[in-house]
Amino acid sequence: MTSSEFQPGSALETAVLRGLLDEGGLSLEELTSVCAVSREWVVQRVQDGLLPASGREAAGWRFTSGAVWRTRRMHALERDFDAVPELAALAADLMEELERVRQRLRAAGLE
Repeated sequence: MTSSEFQPGSALETAVLRGLLDEGGLSLEELTSVCAVSREWVVQRVQDGLLPASGREAAGWRFTSGAVWRTRRMHALERDFDAVPELAALAADLMEELERVRQRLRAAGLE
């Protein structure tokens, strides 16, 4: 496998994530690796309530596929637009809601 095959959003990446998530979610280390963010970045957002994780201690945190996409969105917003974490989280909330509305429209045959 070459690094060009494992790009964000690629079929290979999706398959790898699904495989990892089938085993109970991603660990903190796996999330930081998949999303190319620092451990400290994730820990701070979880502690601030901006990023969901199951478990009480960082060593036991597990992250869903939704958390992967949220992490990527928030990190990109903070990096690209110099957004504060709270604003990046709000924008991610709105993007997630927009996607849910689009899915409902598609399911109803309206899009």
